[in-house]
Amino acid sequence: MGAELLAWSFTSGWASGVNAYAVVLVMGLLDRFVHVAAVPDVLGRTDVIVVAAILFALEAVADKIPYLDSVWDAVHLGIRPVVGAALGYLIGHESSTLAGAVLAATGGLTALLTHLTKSGVRARGSTSPPSR
Repeated sequence: MGAELLAWSFTSGWASGVNAYAVVLVMGLLDRFVHVAAVPDVLGRTDVIVVAAILFALEAVADKIPYLDSVWDAVHLGIRPVVGAALGYLIGHESSTLAGAVLAATGGLTALLTHLTKSGVRARGSTSPPSR
């Protein structure tokens, strides 16, 4: 397992904890148009790019509506770590079984911790009284 694969898994996991659909969309576009070798080919498929773009747009809208943003974050507590783990696995599954598992765990755990941090900061900001 190369250090570059671990870096890709960690950073894609971190970013997935913030916005999983943006990560899939950007990585898909990188694969499709720039042909970055570390990006899994499946992300460059047209159907994956279209679905990621639609979900990214929905998240952008949901993020601006009070209460819906909290519900969206609660639902994505289960989605973002899975996306991070899937990206980690896709990045390293060709190395070996152990490397794929380590990269999947790295991506998923990083996405989970990032999502919990983001949600915690957002919840704290939403409940604090307005400053004068």
